[in-house]
Amino acid sequence: MIYKLNETHDVRLRSWVESANAAGTDFPIQNLPYGVFRRRGSIEDFRIGVAIGAQILDLRKAYAAGAFDSADELTLSAIEAARSSTLNDLMALGSDAWQALRLAISRLLRDTSAAQVTLRQALLPQDEAEYALPAQIGDYTDFYTSIHHATAVGKLFRPDAPLLPNYKWVPIGYHGRVSSIGVSGQQVRRPLGQLKAPDQSEPVLAPSARLDFELEVGILIGSGNALGEPVTINQAESKVFGLCLLNDWSARDIQAWEYQPLGPFLSKNFATTISPWIVTLEALTPFRAPMERPDSDPAPLAYLDSPSVRRSGGFDIELEVLIETARMREAGTAAERLSRSNFRHSYWSVSQLVTHHTASGCNLRGGDLLGSGTQSGPEASEAGSLLELSAGGRKPVTLANGEQRSFIEDGDAIVLRAWAHKAGFARIGFGEAGGTIVPPAAVHVES
Repeated sequence: MIYKLNETHDVRLRSWVESANAAGTDFPIQNLPYGVFRRRGSIEDFRIGVAIGAQILDLRKAYAAGAFDSADELTLSAIEAARSSTLNDLMALGSDAWQALRLAISRLLRDTSAAQVTLRQALLPQDEAEYALPAQIGDYTDFYTSIHHATAVGKLFRPDAPLLPNYKWVPIGYHGRVSSIGVSGQQVRRPLGQLKAPDQSEPVLAPSARLDFELEVGILIGSGNALGEPVTINQAESKVFGLCLLNDWSARDIQAWEYQPLGPFLSKNFATTISPWIVTLEALTPFRAPMERPDSDPAPLAYLDSPSVRRSGGFDIELEVLIETARMREAGTAAERLSRSNFRHSYWSVSQLVTHHTASGCNLRGGDLLGSGTQSGPEASEAGSLLELSAGGRKPVTLANGEQRSFIEDGDAIVLRAWAHKAGFARIGFGEAGGTIVPPAAVHVES
């Protein structure tokens, strides 16, 4: 692993941004995630910022104010790259530059910093900001790393053999659609596609009636590899800039008809929503977890295995899904939790996903996005999709106000949240990845 505990993780650190010291904040000074923002409703350029408490530190303004004038050469190269409108230039510099900039920002934001008077003008309240995708995403691959999700879904279709024989040997993935990835707050139009009920002789073009969410973690690649040069398991995390939340919206009825023999297509390509803040792997250092498998399971092939992965290749990150229906919104009631899980339940680690993706010689590039796949846990309450929570639609979920959901209805908002906490360290969070379903386009067929 490339990161070790250092002064930026010290639980005693306090910030002159008072909201960063509040109990329960997602963004204490020990976090410092990156995002791309501008003042809401303005025509300003989007720019890179760091979340600190309820504020955003505008790195372009901080640089202009001279906050980095005395920085070393490596930090200067990083802050100059961070004056861009996406994270791609910064991510291309590699992990040494990422660490140098994070340390410099941490020192500038501490309550002992002499720069606080200067930097107050570089803050913007988060509730006055709007966000763009944090990076220019070139490619998107979605994996299937939760054995609990794979087993639960498999039981719906193959009760006698729910888990396919390759699952415990190879990280399964498919190539997704980049153009429909959006940032939290996305309005998702219910997709149209071919549907075929078991008692119908022919499919029809219609809106999906079995629209679902998928609770996932997004993995943002920072620096890539050359074509034909695989990334080894011990190099893999040096290629990862950070993690975010990801909702891979899924139309289950479209998926059921189209997925054989080549997998998802229209059932997945209409929308994917990510959170605006990228939490760096360095910030997550205190929350590493072992990658554990039952003794009866096969060990990963050698290219996917290492002592460090077994010891601390996972992440102990709490994950949560909430729903806010149109009726709840009108009544002013809070969103209701549907599920809570944890990223440590992954069967495959972040480094294993990167390594396997490049094993063929595939060249990952800075800004590429990997999805973890639905993160379900071993308990029924830890299911990461409505497909599981409602047993394929046969057992609707009853909400506190009496409404029931087998799948998502128009007007429903789905919100993903995540945080990591451990005794002796500051709690850090990911913010939110939220999206609202709006009615489908009209079905129009040329005569």
